[in-house]
Amino acid sequence: MSITILGIESSCDDTSAAVIRDGLLLSNVIAGQSVHEEYGGVVPELASRAHQQNIVPVVATALQRAGVDKHELSAIAFTRGPGLLGSLLVGTSFAKGMSLGLRCPIVDVNHLHGHVLSHFIKKTPDDVVPEYPYLCLLISGGNSQLILVRNYNDMEIIGRTIDDAAGEAFDKCAKVMGLPYPGGPFIDRLAAEGDATKFRFAKPRISGFDYSFSGLKTSFLYTLRDAVKTDAAFIEKNKADLAASLQRTIIEILLDKLDKAVKATGVTTVAIGGGVSANSGVRAAIAYYCKRRHLTAFIPERSFTTDNAAMVAIAGYFKYLDKQFCSYDQTPFARVTV
Repeated sequence: MSITILGIESSCDDTSAAVIRDGLLLSNVIAGQSVHEEYGGVVPELASRAHQQNIVPVVATALQRAGVDKHELSAIAFTRGPGLLGSLLVGTSFAKGMSLGLRCPIVDVNHLHGHVLSHFIKKTPDDVVPEYPYLCLLISGGNSQLILVRNYNDMEIIGRTIDDAAGEAFDKCAKVMGLPYPGGPFIDRLAAEGDATKFRFAKPRISGFDYSFSGLKTSFLYTLRDAVKTDAAFIEKNKADLAASLQRTIIEILLDKLDKAVKATGVTTVAIGGGVSANSGVRAAIAYYCKRRHLTAFIPERSFTTDNAAMVAIAGYFKYLDKQFCSYDQTPFARVTV
């Protein structure tokens, strides 16, 4: 009998629903929220209200595109955390209500686990997935982590950021440059046109596998402040070079720790995940690094790097196979580690 999982993701500002049958992706629908652009960041109350408006049509569209009737669902997987509590409550409550109405079980998913397991999303039976163990570099707006993945339910964080994450460094520096929110994609596009050797920014000296990006951010701010004092048009004239130099520095910081972790663990497979894994420079650097080190690289489709329900559904599928169901008294959580 087929196993059909509906995944629901509502951890931040994207409402998403996806359907997976026997491990194969049938649909993945995402509704974004442009309302936050004028505020330069996500406004939690506005996000939760938008989720309330979006979740019914998004789920209905996902089922329709998959050609699946709601009564065919084996289980409903939902993001329980971490994320914005108001946003998570919308997805959690909807999943519980739909589960009660259909009398099918629910499966709670850790949002970060979803990013790590996004490489197991298959569009065809022949799609290649990672073999355990592998090392995952999880890079997003709120997380920069190195995770040793021994199995879908056996993950060990061996390195994490002690302050800002890589995505925060991109977005905060972009904001100082006057770029729209979110700034990461704009930095990525500008970097393609700039000279990555034009500016030099500080790199952290942190022992072990942990990351730090606050020093880089401060160095970037001081460079702009001192330059603008003598030339008011400095940022406009140097936007592309600033973006390219910033991107290069962040990539170098990420790869330095990744290389140490690869040597220490002896893994032969490296994967990346999270929103920053959509960055063109990061993707190219990881691919080149793995090729040079004779490692197998797994770089997700860009549609699976953002907050999407396909990764929730595949994580839920694995938990369903082990009959790890969620009780109705479970509540969302804002913060947690993998």
